[in-house]
Amino acid sequence: MNRMSFAIVAAAACGALAGGFAVAQYAALDPVNVAPHIYQAVLDNDRVRVLKATERNGETAPLHSHPARLVVYLSPCAWMEVRADGTEVMQSYRLGDVVWQERITHGGDTSRVVQECSRLEIEMK
Repeated sequence: MNRMSFAIVAAAACGALAGGFAVAQYAALDPVNVAPHIYQAVLDNDRVRVLKATERNGETAPLHSHPARLVVYLSPCAWMEVRADGTEVMQSYRLGDVVWQERITHGGDTSRVVQECSRLEIEMK
């Protein structure tokens, strides 16, 4: 095996290992597994996974991770969010609002939902 072939094989192996680690890490931080009181899988196939999330004031979701996803609000939702600099910002959405959310890992904070919030989170595979 020449140096170029070895480099290609080594790079592929490292990529496969890293991809496997990312999948294992996501499974460990899957919101359905770590916060079943909030998240429920309502559809899961080879193309898409749809989660129904219902968040109530005072609930705490442990550390969990979301891939980039489409979020459809099933009820009016509002909550106070504390930013990294300590400032508080009110987030709010209306029934039927549709938004794109980037990948995020978060959790461990007590929910500051003003009213019960229901939404569908649609993850593409």
